[in-house]
Amino acid sequence: MTTIDLLADDSDIDVPISDREEDERKALELAQRIRLLAASDPREAQRLVDELIVRLDRATDGTFREYLDGVPREVAERALAGAADAQVGGSFTGLK
Repeated sequence: MTTIDLLADDSDIDVPISDREEDERKALELAQRIRLLAASDPREAQRLVDELIVRLDRATDGTFREYLDGVPREVAERALAGAADAQVGGSFTGLK
């Protein structure tokens, strides 16, 4: 291998090419962390996912579910309904 080959071979470097790729990498890392938590504490993982859905819905002025289809939308609907019920009943303390 020549010196030029050494300088040109960057295939082992995991550097995102764009901001989008960086965002995708962060999303995959977050998903992996949630999976690990779900393996050890499924109830806590579900609580965190529900809270994330509610906060995303708030951040998008109540339109978050419009970005989802199928099962993900059903999960979001359930989380949002649960949050609405908790606000009325006062039992859901995770959201402020």
